[in-house]
Amino acid sequence: MLKKPEITQLGLRNAAIQLRTYIALIALIVVFSILSPNFLSSQNLITISKHVAINAIIAIGMTFVVLTGGIDLSVGAIAGLSGMIAGGLIYEGLILNVFGVTIYYHVLVVILISIVVGVLVGLVNGLLVTRFNVAPFIATLGTMYVCRGAAMLRSNGKTFPNLQGKPELGNTGFPFLGAGRILGVPLSVWLMILLVVIGVYLSKKTPFGRYVFAVGGNEDAARLSGIKVKKIKMLVYMISGGCAALVGLIISSELVAAHPATGETYEMNAIAATVLGGTSLAGGRGSISGAILGAFVIGILNDGMVMVGVSSFWQTVIKGVVIVVAVIFDQLQAHGKKNERA
Repeated sequence: MLKKPEITQLGLRNAAIQLRTYIALIALIVVFSILSPNFLSSQNLITISKHVAINAIIAIGMTFVVLTGGIDLSVGAIAGLSGMIAGGLIYEGLILNVFGVTIYYHVLVVILISIVVGVLVGLVNGLLVTRFNVAPFIATLGTMYVCRGAAMLRSNGKTFPNLQGKPELGNTGFPFLGAGRILGVPLSVWLMILLVVIGVYLSKKTPFGRYVFAVGGNEDAARLSGIKVKKIKMLVYMISGGCAALVGLIISSELVAAHPATGETYEMNAIAATVLGGTSLAGGRGSISGAILGAFVIGILNDGMVMVGVSSFWQTVIKGVVIVVAVIFDQLQAHGKKNERA
């Protein structure tokens, strides 16, 4: 009889841990609404939604990687590189000195090329991890520096400005990707919704999704059951690279300019959103929907701190604390599940 209160308390604690992201989200909305009267204004909500979309799109790719037990530190640099690729193709075109001509591509082709670059970087990450057995942290750290350096080399560290394109060159329309709206909703939000639907479907309704969870849960058992572990790992890094590239395009489009430093610290936001959403850094447990919820927490936290005048230095400190706390709660949740099984 004496054990019932203990069981109840344990159940309440586990429930609070599992619902931590919802609790954090509600608490942030309440706090910032009190501290800043304009926080829930329609204009600010639109701004927040655009920032959330950026974090969420990267978090979707990051979640697939983390579910396999990996990590991708190169996403921010990929975003910067893809933006510079697109910016260069629109601003100065593809210069072929051998033939003495310059080719200007349609904006859809520019977007496709830039995303393919991101996917190829993801492929390199996957090859380093699977073929050369480089630890994901080290492999993606290396490609992060390579991509950041390549973005700088693309323009010698300068910005590609005025990316509206020219009608006579047939390369107009790029700003719509980041600043356009459909039914009053920013296009970036629609893209986020589309990718969420695709991500949830892939993770829950397809063999690929089951294989991703299996690889993260027990790689050796997955391999023995016939799953092509290396192929699955390569695919998740390619997905992550493609998502990061899309974010770089959205940012450059919104600014109508491409800068090589675009995407700095985005990997931290993506990891924070992923872990806050309940995805275990050990792999095998998590969800795309949870990562999106985590992206809302990060987006509201960032915008709320700006609105109430928190120093940018303290913002960095607070986001670091959020990541550490999220990992601690993840460990508590895993420990709680072990106790339930016991």
